[in-house]
Amino acid sequence: MPSKKSARLAALTVAAVSAASAVVLVSPAHAVGVSIHDIQGTTRISPYAGQKVTDVAGIVTGVRTYGSSRGFWIQDPNPDANPATSEGVFVFTSSAPKVAVGDSVTVTGTVSEYVPGGTSTGNQSLTEITKPTVTVVSSGNAVPAPVVIDAKSVPSRYTPAGDSAAGNSLNGLTLQPKKYALDYYESLEGMNVQVRNVRVVTATDPYTELWVTVKPHENPTRRGGTLYGSYDAQNTGRLQVQSLGATADFPVANVGDSLAGTTAGPMDFNQFGGYTLVANEIGTLKSGGLKRETTKKQSRGELAVATYNVENLDPSDATFEEHASAIVNNLKSPDIVSLEEIQDNNGAKDDGTTAADVTVTKLIDAIVAAGGPKYDWRSIDPTNDTDGGEPGGNIRQVFLFNPERVSFTDRAGGDATTAVGVTKTHGKAALTASPGRIDPTNTAWANSRKPLAGEFVFRGHTVFVIANHFNSKGGDYGLTSATQPVPRSSETQRHQQATLVNAFVKSILDTQKNADVIALGDINDFEFSDTAKILEGHGELWSAIKSLPKSERYTYDYQGNQQVLDQILVSPSIRRACDFEYDSVHINSEFNDQISDHDPQVLRFQP
Repeated sequence: MPSKKSARLAALTVAAVSAASAVVLVSPAHAVGVSIHDIQGTTRISPYAGQKVTDVAGIVTGVRTYGSSRGFWIQDPNPDANPATSEGVFVFTSSAPKVAVGDSVTVTGTVSEYVPGGTSTGNQSLTEITKPTVTVVSSGNAVPAPVVIDAKSVPSRYTPAGDSAAGNSLNGLTLQPKKYALDYYESLEGMNVQVRNVRVVTATDPYTELWVTVKPHENPTRRGGTLYGSYDAQNTGRLQVQSLGATADFPVANVGDSLAGTTAGPMDFNQFGGYTLVANEIGTLKSGGLKRETTKKQSRGELAVATYNVENLDPSDATFEEHASAIVNNLKSPDIVSLEEIQDNNGAKDDGTTAADVTVTKLIDAIVAAGGPKYDWRSIDPTNDTDGGEPGGNIRQVFLFNPERVSFTDRAGGDATTAVGVTKTHGKAALTASPGRIDPTNTAWANSRKPLAGEFVFRGHTVFVIANHFNSKGGDYGLTSATQPVPRSSETQRHQQATLVNAFVKSILDTQKNADVIALGDINDFEFSDTAKILEGHGELWSAIKSLPKSERYTYDYQGNQQVLDQILVSPSIRRACDFEYDSVHINSEFNDQISDHDPQVLRFQP
């Protein structure tokens, strides 16, 4: 899965184009004497969209002087009695606005419905007044008191279903803020809001954003996060927090930390995450004391197998020592490590290079320097620019293995385009090529990583390992989408990929019923997803993360939801092992100084 950082950077490159993306109902009408709550209306789309409005009155509650969305928020100090109509609105100025918080102003301009990121994102729109003429009536006025967002005010239900006659869109539905969390947040769009004494559930990122929850008892993880355990449990208490002021003063937080006291500012809608409190007042950071986890060392008779997405690792990166330390000290030097997102020898430079021996050797040397074993490795170089990921990077899966504990069965014939098969040798299953790729020319793998299959031997027992990195969730609509239920278009390709991997595992088990098979990697989907169900099939595989308590089932943290993307799935012979152990080793996803956005997973068992 492309990292949050790379996806964010890609999106920012089209910010100028996205800024023009809006739902505008063109009308020659000119409305005079309307209030902010009239403009906001009782649905997500303003009844005045596309119309010019004159002398809209309000108090300035926040000023944004940076970025591509400069402007300010105003709020009517004389609200109506309808909870569905917001009393605040954003005034888009494009250049640095010449108003201050506390100014009483009147604004004349055109009402627009701006879609952050563009309509292709599926995001809800943000009601704005554009091309404004602003008159400052007076200064130094009291800002309207913030609306308190807390566990009592936010409904437990996330969102209504969209209008089926309008493509499941929410836009035409009357807001029900006492019934649905998304309607509640929408009813506060542009208004001054506050949260108090909230727990951080996604660490501060490089864009000075973090996520908090106003519902500390809503699906908590063991370490202070908020678990995303099903499509029906969206965790309504999550809210993104950004800084409206100096970013240098923004708290650098980890999951489990808290913002004590008041965090307050206007309610915005952000391209990356939806409803966002843009804080001009931020609570005091209180550490939760979160520490990176360390797994247990495997015993002599246990085979330890791990999966770890090292996030576009290439020789120019500065994270080799940290990754090596994580493998040696936190993962305790597993016998086999399936690495995802190993880039070629010159990283994102797109010059036809596909070999990754420099990248892998640099990591192996760093592991030795950290006190770990001298790993050997196997992989297959992809055909240039065919496996997705960062352009020119040619990411692929790589097997590391400790030759003092495990041997690799090499069989020639595997390359970027040749499919590995299964044969019977001496009554047991064997791969026709080791390493080999599963059906690499199948369209299911278009612009995506092809699974890498290898045959290992541990203490005389053969273990088949299949390293995967399924199609990313790129292109899916966000949880706060204007379309509900949320379309997940990327699933189609992952379902095809899961079908092929399951069929390959089945061919091994049909040849040898008691074969030890492990399919692992960045599956880019949840353990409860249809992708996982297809991959598991009719008992050919089982996702071992389900052996953990629910509060520990996560490998990734996204928009306040701790969730599963990385999985290790095992065949029945391994699942039945009496000493079977699984560990999701939380060293990255919960921390602001992460070296990857994924947590590694470790499986220990006696073959």
